[in-house]
Amino acid sequence: MYDELKNEEIVNKLGGRFKLSTLIQKRLVQLNKGSRPLVEMATNNNMEIVLQEIKQDKIFLDASNEPRPTEEGGTGETPELDLDML
Repeated sequence: MYDELKNEEIVNKLGGRFKLSTLIQKRLVQLNKGSRPLVEMATNNNMEIVLQEIKQDKIFLDASNEPRPTEEGGTGETPELDLDML
């Protein structure tokens, strides 16, 4: 088991274990289909890549529960919904 998954910090960062597992699963599918990793690592292990992307705030779950990259220089947090734009 990966030590990162035992750490509550990564769970709290995403808002719970369900969101964490959803993000991991969906991002693994993207990587397995050929999506480019968002971090430089000396491994081909997609699980390690996904966990590092999460730890470095490179990805998040959007409102439709799809993995999205954070904008360069962003905070890594899910953007707030601007109700004025609706």
